[in-house]
Amino acid sequence: MMLGLLAGLCLAALALLPISPSAAQPGAGTTLRIIPTADLTILDPYFGPYITRNHGYMVYDTLFAMDGQFRPQPQMVDRWTVSDDKLTYTFTLRDGLKFHDGQPVRAADAVASIKRWGQRNSIYGQSLLAASGAIEPVTDKVFRIELKTPFPVLEALATLGNTPFILPERLARTDAFTPIKEAIGSGPFKFVKDEWQPGHKVVYLRNPDYVPREELSNWASGGKMVKVDRVEWLYIPEAVTAAQAIGAGEVDFWENPPSDYVPALQRNPDASILAVGSAIGIVRFNHLHAPFDNIKMRQALLAVADQRDYMSAMAGDQSNWRTCFSLYACDGPEYDEHGGEALSGPRDFENPTPSYGGARHQRLAAEAWAQCRIGDNRVGDRRQAAPDARAGRAGRVERVPHLDCVFRSDQSSDTLYVACRRHQRHGPRLADG
Repeated sequence: MMLGLLAGLCLAALALLPISPSAAQPGAGTTLRIIPTADLTILDPYFGPYITRNHGYMVYDTLFAMDGQFRPQPQMVDRWTVSDDKLTYTFTLRDGLKFHDGQPVRAADAVASIKRWGQRNSIYGQSLLAASGAIEPVTDKVFRIELKTPFPVLEALATLGNTPFILPERLARTDAFTPIKEAIGSGPFKFVKDEWQPGHKVVYLRNPDYVPREELSNWASGGKMVKVDRVEWLYIPEAVTAAQAIGAGEVDFWENPPSDYVPALQRNPDASILAVGSAIGIVRFNHLHAPFDNIKMRQALLAVADQRDYMSAMAGDQSNWRTCFSLYACDGPEYDEHGGEALSGPRDFENPTPSYGGARHQRLAAEAWAQCRIGDNRVGDRRQAAPDARAGRAGRVERVPHLDCVFRSDQSSDTLYVACRRHQRHGPRLADG
């Protein structure tokens, strides 16, 4: 299983590269103008993509939040207790919490939100609901989670993926699979629906009733000190137009510009490039079908895949990326390259060395090849048409660096097909060096 996980580290994502002029637009006052990564089309914080999650952090607040060391810290919660058997969690909300419609935040709001979020979230939420005997308010400021079996409750309430934002009870009682149309939270900004222009602009105003925590900001946790009165998200999908807007001082921040534009932006004296965090992309084999239902094929491919090929293709200049032979992102607290040796050595197939598998790799490749009948675009017992970019079928054809295979991602089924060629001159092998 570990080999399969490590194989997923062949790709790494380029870190975010925000652009921020050293001088804001003249006359902008306390308005911050941002080019986000995508257009906001869904308001329900339990639905939708990454951009909706970001919208959620503007409008809503959370019971707990992760700090920079991935430790859950209280956010809307003032204090909490855990029973000796780790089965009863009792939470008391902070004073002064208020929704944007003027109503106080109550324990009933938190309970209804957890239950609705729990139905949507497959990572923590559904498991939390299954492990819970009861999630109920005790008083207006106190609620309780009673478990049937121990569960990492604080980590669940602080998760960053499909975050459990707290909604008013009247909205949280909406069917979990019906998106809500209002954006009423208790967070640091209010969503201005009258100025929302899907495909162009999203507007937020500072929430004067928001009371930040006293702790210093630490990643998603701590005090959220609002220093501007208005934030505008200006969706500009064309990179050329976005770059021109930065250069003209029409916007203040560009989230994740294409790496091709970084050199020109670096020459702008009024702009600065900031690398924020890191991420890891994953290649996951379709192990239900040949040839990757054969573990030896997966192990052999692991030994020749090279992160550097993918990184240079995705992010260009090496200053924009680095290799990372860890299951967790290299900038994170859990970074550990132990066990990543299969990916860290030289990737020269013609002259294999013990540092990345050597004879073992040759043996795995030969065994896998013997078990997969490859010829005439046939893989195992599953006949595939040769992938062809001119065929006009939904999908795309990609030739992967250092792999003698063609991968096609079919948009209709998200199934990964592979057609491998037989090498007549060099005998059975999986890659060209």
